[in-house]
Amino acid sequence: MYLIDTHSHIYQPAFDEDTDAMMQRALEAGVKKILLPNIDIESVERVHKLCDAYPEVCYPMMGLHPCDVKENYKEVLDTLYTNFAKRKYVAVGEIGIDLYWDKTTLPYQIDAFKIQINWAKELGLPIVIHARESFDEIFAVLDEMNDDRLTGVFHCFTGTIERAQKVIGYGGFIMGIGGVLTYEKSGLDKVVADIPMEYLVLETDSPYLTPKPHRGKRNESAYTRIVAEKLALVKNISLDEVMRITTENAERMFGV
Repeated sequence: MYLIDTHSHIYQPAFDEDTDAMMQRALEAGVKKILLPNIDIESVERVHKLCDAYPEVCYPMMGLHPCDVKENYKEVLDTLYTNFAKRKYVAVGEIGIDLYWDKTTLPYQIDAFKIQINWAKELGLPIVIHARESFDEIFAVLDEMNDDRLTGVFHCFTGTIERAQKVIGYGGFIMGIGGVLTYEKSGLDKVVADIPMEYLVLETDSPYLTPKPHRGKRNESAYTRIVAEKLALVKNISLDEVMRITTENAERMFGV
């Protein structure tokens, strides 16, 4: 029985000083697989380097994060796409729409999202969706483009039960649950309580969204276990059952 952190940016500079120790803590916590979403051109080499250093643990994704979608996004996407011919990836990600930081790039973000969805369909890969203050815009794209070739994960899901039901209704999508589940004021526990376990996977989004009791400090993949423990309490099932189901869900979705 082991855990999978389905979304972790542990390739970032925040981990340069203690990468090996951080990885050892993850393994000791029962986290045997960690999926790494790419964010931009500059991060590609870092993602690859960590996956090469830990080939049995780290698995790469390839995509352009919506916060990094600028006027030259088509050129950037063309460059990123060439990587699919060079190695195996478990998903197209991290992609989507973010209206928290910059609403002016929305037309670019929508087009970049659609282009990368088409990559996923062509390559037979799931997508990993970043949806910050953008559920309606994300749903509008998926309403247009969803078909039986499209699967994926709504990363860091923090929506309502109605939005969870909308995600489930697409047929091929599940939700990533992370440290926000441990925040009392988030209300996510009440939503997750009504979502069937078959639609949930675990994640950390390291180094962000650190769960309690470490909130305010750097997040890391070892803390996937804290999220799992909280989910067991919310669902009133054993930790072993949470580990088994979420790991099976992740393995099925990502082929790892």
